[in-house]
Amino acid sequence: MNADTYDRWIAGIVPVRITEKELVLGVSNDMFCDWLSNHYKDVILETLQKTSGLTRRLVFESGHEKPRETVSTAAVVPSLAVAAPSAPVAPSRPSTELNSRFTFDRFVVGDGNRYAFSACTAVAASPGTAYNPLLIHSSIGLGKTHLLQAISHEVLSRDPNAKVEYLTSEEFCNQFTRALQLNKLPEFREHFRDINVLLIDDVQFFGTKTGFQEEFFHTFNAMHANHRQIVMASDRPPQEINGLEKRLVSRFECGVTAEIQPPDLETRIAIIRKKQEEQSVKLSDDVINYLAAHLKSSVRRLEGAVFNLVSHASLTKQTVTIEVAEKVLSNIFLEESDTQVTVEHIQRLVAEHYDIRLADMTSKRRPASVAWPRQIAMYFARRLTDLSFPDIANEFDRTHATVLHAVTTVEKKLASDQNFKREMSMLERKLKS
Repeated sequence: MNADTYDRWIAGIVPVRITEKELVLGVSNDMFCDWLSNHYKDVILETLQKTSGLTRRLVFESGHEKPRETVSTAAVVPSLAVAAPSAPVAPSRPSTELNSRFTFDRFVVGDGNRYAFSACTAVAASPGTAYNPLLIHSSIGLGKTHLLQAISHEVLSRDPNAKVEYLTSEEFCNQFTRALQLNKLPEFREHFRDINVLLIDDVQFFGTKTGFQEEFFHTFNAMHANHRQIVMASDRPPQEINGLEKRLVSRFECGVTAEIQPPDLETRIAIIRKKQEEQSVKLSDDVINYLAAHLKSSVRRLEGAVFNLVSHASLTKQTVTIEVAEKVLSNIFLEESDTQVTVEHIQRLVAEHYDIRLADMTSKRRPASVAWPRQIAMYFARRLTDLSFPDIANEFDRTHATVLHAVTTVEKKLASDQNFKREMSMLERKLKS
């Protein structure tokens, strides 16, 4: 390979593990996995066999980054999972490495994530004070992990001696299990209680791990009592995490909770422009606008689209047009269309939620028990689809003015009623699932 190809595709690969049957190599994301599997899997296997005599099945695993070179790894609290044999807890697996690209200056701020971003920057500037604990929740691929790791980077840049640990709920449970097996629970507890900033990703998985909730409850209480910063991320609000004990729900909600909404069109355009800044290949405004208009559900999907198009252009030397984008990204567009919400789906789910007939969504009946759910369905139709007010009016057999009034009424209630806001957030997640 020439140097450019090697640097682009091979240099970032992280060795994960090798067994009798397979070699697992880590890369940053799923798109990278697919590209390597389709283009370089054979040459890697051939090189493995030539250099070592080994024949293995090759597996690419996403979610891995090479350690950041500009920050000393000693600045991050060493995980119990990678302690030396003489340390309190024996090895299980390394803590999650921080992604060097997940910093505040690389995060694109829009109306849907502005509050969460502001809360995170405030935490990074003054850990353990006003925003403690902080819980960020959203659907997948909207930037929760980016913000948590950005806090880590910012805290360490301000104080290289700060004790910061970022890990997933699963890694916390694995470390606890290892400590339990080795009769090292006091050391485990001392380790976490001595941390300045603890960031736990995917806390919704605590709901399926009831045996570990007791330990995290005590860890949380001890850190909070000592004004140590706790930041968590979840794919749903605490009260919607199935299996999560009420006392943990109460702890999670005792600080600040911030939701990240899907990005609007302007933010999606800004994200695409930001993601291609470091690329040698630049996309035209027409292609950028096309991607932003058609890929709405996830920032991660937008990033994957840009990555694929830049890679395609780099390898084929072909100019990226809308037609080329449609061909190269056909699978991504297909996945996106599968996640699009329709008015019929909205009407059906809202009718089920409020226990009214589906036919009432378009009927002339006006009792409050019917009119209010109908207004909510109109609000979601405006929020989650590309339909105009007249188009939505046609779907409900109403006038443009009726739909506008419904949307305004729901928005006012959202601004004044927190219980209603939580109910609507739950409904929106169901509509998108």
